[in-house]
Amino acid sequence: MTKHTLRAAIIGPGGIARGAHAPYYIKDNRTELVAAVSRTYEKAAAFARDFEIPAAYDCVDTMLEEQKPDMVSVCTPNKFHREMVLKALKAGCHVLCEKPPAMTAGEAEEMEEAAEAADRLLIYSFHHRYNLQTQILKKAIYSGDLGAIYHTNVQAMRRRGIPGWGVFTSKELQGGGPLIDVGVHMLDLALYLTGYPEPVEVMGATHKRIGNRKGVGLLGEWDPEQYTVEDLASGMVKFQNGMSMMIESSFAANQKEEESLNVRLLGDKGGAETSPFRLYEERYGSLFDSAPAYLEKTDSRSSYERQLVHFVDCCLGESEPLAKPEDGTKVQRIIQGLYESSAKSGSVSLI
Repeated sequence: MTKHTLRAAIIGPGGIARGAHAPYYIKDNRTELVAAVSRTYEKAAAFARDFEIPAAYDCVDTMLEEQKPDMVSVCTPNKFHREMVLKALKAGCHVLCEKPPAMTAGEAEEMEEAAEAADRLLIYSFHHRYNLQTQILKKAIYSGDLGAIYHTNVQAMRRRGIPGWGVFTSKELQGGGPLIDVGVHMLDLALYLTGYPEPVEVMGATHKRIGNRKGVGLLGEWDPEQYTVEDLASGMVKFQNGMSMMIESSFAANQKEEESLNVRLLGDKGGAETSPFRLYEERYGSLFDSAPAYLEKTDSRSSYERQLVHFVDCCLGESEPLAKPEDGTKVQRIIQGLYESSAKSGSVSLI
């Protein structure tokens, strides 16, 4: 191991840890994956065997004390994000935490303050920021091609995409349903592209019409008796700079597409959407649509891999973080406001 190799640990060996975090820590020769932690030793040990990780634990405190990792991925259910992040930061680790930041805005604020106090990185896993299309669109926006963006439309909809595994349908462990699980990605993407304006007011509504009964599942079978989250959330957000935003997010909607993840941006000079990626402008005396070509030929890595590479770059001081803790706090405030608005059937002020 060279002096530049970073010791990495994973807390929460679930699907995202298996599919993204562990493979890329192993692949990157700048990192050494030294430990895995789960609530049960058996799960941690099985994960460690699968990825040839030398140590497995059922206690985060013991792992942090014995292994002294430089960096930690927190991949637990949402309920445990705050606790795990605070412990890792206190131990001097840089942290990559899966989305959403936490269960509440208050928890996110505490995590943000802890990262600042510890002088450690806290990056939330908003991996859509790392798409090549996103970076191109970001450049177009900052070049002024869209002009002033005055409205955005955020959509994260599935036809019958209720997860039949994990704890995604448990409000106690997740804090909510599609809004806090998949909607959070498109919400962050819209805010990232528009410079993270300050939200001032939200109006939201949630529905549980499909998840509470048996039905056809495209992501496995779910248990209606244990379904305690919304299956659709919608809302509107108003921002200090005058921008408005509409949000739709669903695990199970009666729509044509199996899944639709999209952010639409409307500016006074042009518009754009992310899926499929298009720019809409007036050019040469005509309405003009444009899109980049052959992006996969220039960089075939997934957004997850680019995110992990970027995280390591930041830990080594070779790059500035693309995602800041305060971004996650702002996202959490909006999500919490939408849920509160639905519960009270009225708008919620965020200032």
